[in-house]
Amino acid sequence: MDNKKRYELLFNNINQYNSGEKGITRIAYSNEEQTCTHAFMRMCMAEHLDIRMDQCGNVIARRKGRIEGLPPVVMGSHLDTVYQGGKYDGVVGVTAALEVIKRLNEKGVETDHPIEIISFACEESARFGVSTVGSKAMAGQFDHNRYRNLVDKDGITMEKAFALCALDFKSVEQASRVDEQFKAFFELHIEQGPVLINNDKKIGIVTGIAAPVRLHVKIMGKASHSGTTPMNMRNDALLGASEISLALESAAKSEEDFGTVATIGVLNVHNGAMNVVPGEVEMKIDIRSTSLQSRQRVLDYLNQTIANVKKNRQLEIESIEISSEEPVLLSKEINEVLKSICEEKNISNQIMQSGAGHDAMNMTKLCPVGLIFIPSVDGLSHHPNEYTPLDDVMIGIDILEEAILHYAKINN
Repeated sequence: MDNKKRYELLFNNINQYNSGEKGITRIAYSNEEQTCTHAFMRMCMAEHLDIRMDQCGNVIARRKGRIEGLPPVVMGSHLDTVYQGGKYDGVVGVTAALEVIKRLNEKGVETDHPIEIISFACEESARFGVSTVGSKAMAGQFDHNRYRNLVDKDGITMEKAFALCALDFKSVEQASRVDEQFKAFFELHIEQGPVLINNDKKIGIVTGIAAPVRLHVKIMGKASHSGTTPMNMRNDALLGASEISLALESAAKSEEDFGTVATIGVLNVHNGAMNVVPGEVEMKIDIRSTSLQSRQRVLDYLNQTIANVKKNRQLEIESIEISSEEPVLLSKEINEVLKSICEEKNISNQIMQSGAGHDAMNMTKLCPVGLIFIPSVDGLSHHPNEYTPLDDVMIGIDILEEAILHYAKINN
């Protein structure tokens, strides 16, 4: 069996673990996700890897190195999905890592450094509203008090979900590996955007991962009859929200050189009716960039706009910051190596940023990190139609294998 057919079988075997009929639903700490995780552990055991699951549910599979005591070279991603997600997000990175190990075993390659695969737990925020939980725990960033009482749509707390998986929530801090040494970490991932496809490139070499600041904005005007309230006597909350929305778009477009983006993903008109001037509107705003300065300029402009709209339209506006995260820059040295590998193999590539978060960003607290993108057709992700051609996945695996060998060092 050639590498392509072998990998396709592996990929399809993982994606058989699914609930529902549309897309892939394999939510963190669910029966489907746990069954899939344990199946992956058995696959790793078949390749003679040493397997363990840590206190957060991360799977660590290690291939021994020739020299005792050297730090591991690590690769991986996640197996959990959003509700009705796609087959590729996360899964490509985990299965690609195992395919690399299969290739090394098949060729009898021995490396100086040990090599690890990590399948991170709960990368998606779909269940509990918090993302990259497993890599946060590994990087010593697990917020025990905050996460304990987070609930899913069925009212199950994160602590209870852990217990149902035979994991002790009180012991999660033991998953931290901040006192260990790592040589490097690599994550192969679909782009989840249209850049590589539109530019006809096969590999994206990621320089940084954008981080969001998120706000919850409530706009209170005065509900009134649409037919009897003159235009100059209205306190229309929706028009205030519209003005803020367009100003935010303008501010983000002025920062395009920094890759900064802004999105209003929620806009609710409370008690809305066709014949009522909107009296209350709720907005949820996401502003993200790899440049803190650029992101702050957009945020400042937004806050000034809110103040102006509040005054000019005589509205009450409450803006609450939900979260603010730090953007992450990835290893320049690793990116130079990845660039060199692509050029040696004559693989088209592009230096780019990631607008989405990944486990890789938490691993930067432990070691140098490389994030490799492969194309997403139509830029789709978190969607049943998410798709990356198998040939593109195989190119990504080829680059990952060379990077792992570069850092793990072959015994000649």
